[in-house]
Amino acid sequence: MPHERLSLTSNAAGCSELHDMAKAKAPRFARQLPEARRQALIDATIECLKLYGHEGLSVRKISAQANVSIGLINHHFPHKDDLVAQAYRHFNSQLIAGMQRAVEQASSSPREGLSAFIQASFSAPNLDQDVLSVWVVFWGLYRHSKPIQAVHDESYQSYLDLLHAMLADLQTASGRFSLSLRLAAIGLTALLDGLWLEWCLDPQTFRPEEAVAICEAWIDRLG
Repeated sequence: MPHERLSLTSNAAGCSELHDMAKAKAPRFARQLPEARRQALIDATIECLKLYGHEGLSVRKISAQANVSIGLINHHFPHKDDLVAQAYRHFNSQLIAGMQRAVEQASSSPREGLSAFIQASFSAPNLDQDVLSVWVVFWGLYRHSKPIQAVHDESYQSYLDLLHAMLADLQTASGRFSLSLRLAAIGLTALLDGLWLEWCLDPQTFRPEEAVAICEAWIDRLG
């Protein structure tokens, strides 16, 4: 019947109009719990540093990456250095956690644990030029940002403590080193960092497995 068809057409048009109104009123930015929002901002900051280097420190770029307003960033992180410092802490902890998992999965002896740590150091996600881009920004801020200095010192000491503990276990199992544990931890840290940085700058210099071999030989000569 014509009037029924008209009624159906009118209802369809009304539903479409209501849908359009609801869509128009939908919030531009999705709501999240405070901790989830803070983590999303930290993740967006890291991604911006990978994509843009130093230019990724722009609050406008970070807000676009996180799909939030600049005001919301200022609400959670009144000072940009605090956001960048938290990004530093999270970025470092994620990389170290990956290495620790490799040690836990492969370790049946102190020496095998160190080998697993070294292997993880020269594997993804650590062996990535995007990762270098992030570190270069963090290092560049070190001299002029107290929050960055605090996180760097905390992260470096945690890394040293981790290597110190693994080397201490190896010394107990294999005999006294020619260096003190403190110097052995500092030396291995410098060797790992130096080789990692050199590879990221120019992957043609040596293969990752050659970097692993250098570190393994260095450890073998500690006794």
